[in-house]
Amino acid sequence: MKKKSRLRLYSQILFFVIVALITLNHYLAESGKTLPFIGSMSLHSICPYGGVVTLVTLLKYGVFVKQIHESSVVILALIMVLGVLFGPVVCSYMCPLGSIQEWIGKLGRKIFKKRYNNLVPENLDKILRYTRYFFLIFTVYVTTNSLRLMFLNIDPYYALFNFWSDEVVVGGLVVLVVTLLGSLFIERPWCKYACPFGAVMGLTNFIRVFKIKRNSETCINCGACDRACPMNIEVSKSGTVRNHQCISCGRCTSDEYCPVENTVEIKR
Repeated sequence: MKKKSRLRLYSQILFFVIVALITLNHYLAESGKTLPFIGSMSLHSICPYGGVVTLVTLLKYGVFVKQIHESSVVILALIMVLGVLFGPVVCSYMCPLGSIQEWIGKLGRKIFKKRYNNLVPENLDKILRYTRYFFLIFTVYVTTNSLRLMFLNIDPYYALFNFWSDEVVVGGLVVLVVTLLGSLFIERPWCKYACPFGAVMGLTNFIRVFKIKRNSETCINCGACDRACPMNIEVSKSGTVRNHQCISCGRCTSDEYCPVENTVEIKR
């Protein structure tokens, strides 16, 4: 495994463990027991999407949505700065839900081989790619008008870290199971088709400072970068990748996949 791939894997594991421990500690704190060196904050306080859904209410009413903490807005701001600089790196390096989909996808790739991640008809896939913007608009609208965290009812991220507790919501569990099973056929199905926060971060690909660029003079048009992309982006047909689905995973820029040095790079 190349250095870049190892770094991303280590980052994924680190953030998965951190979020799991924070969630566990919050649950233990209710019974008077806590893990050392870990605060008793809830999952809501470290979820950046909470900052998105409460932002309108802050501007409109000057209040936070119930259950959302100020820290969510701070985390959102920090992630958006990262996004403006490097694109949606939070999706590929830090998001536990994205990571577990990817890990399950490794099994799916062994089962379906070349057919993996290419099972959805292209015309249907193109339409489904925009459904996450519907979820974004809908959840922000409903949350703003109700001042309640309505997305919690179907949130697979919350269900992933609370499936063992009495705080889990059945709707979230159902969506989580569908997402994880879908990962056997499609790489990161939740990220591609449903994640409202992914929709927000995807927009940073149009304004990011450090972009993914392909050198057409050295490119041999082998299509390796296209096959490596988990989001099925045709990197080989782009001068600069500005696709809203890019998660900045760095596969297309890695010598693990691209056979020609300095052909696909991240640069200004």
